[in-house]
Amino acid sequence: MTTETAAQAKIFYEDVEVGNELPPLVNNPVLHTHLVRYAGASGDFNPLHTDPQVGMNMGLGGPIAHGMLIMGFLGHFVSDYLGGPAGLKRFGVRFQGMTHHNEVITCTGVITNKFVENGEHYIEASIVAKDQNGDTKASGSFNAALPSKG
Repeated sequence: MTTETAAQAKIFYEDVEVGNELPPLVNNPVLHTHLVRYAGASGDFNPLHTDPQVGMNMGLGGPIAHGMLIMGFLGHFVSDYLGGPAGLKRFGVRFQGMTHHNEVITCTGVITNKFVENGEHYIEASIVAKDQNGDTKASGSFNAALPSKG
């Protein structure tokens, strides 16, 4: 695993303005194999996520994705924007909807604040993960320190 420093970030504090939209991240459709692989990686083998019959019996039409998988999509989105995880100071997500097979999750965000504190240059942004129909699956925010050109 490589670790990037804030100096390696793709963006600088001076290049960011409140209201800027982050470049969207469109994920591949969520497949059953993704859910099974995520179950193995996370250790969460709740059959609601891996057994289609359990999801059918619960009236959900099949298994649903782990909420933390969707949070992972948002984390990937934020890390890509920042040029790595080094500058990330706070990252929070609220789960708002279930994700089903074949849904395409798109992560978007907008810069909501920028400020300097104790010599560090910070940005804040709101983020959201939605499916192809515009239904919100998770939303949240992050705070990150960016390098300055000055």
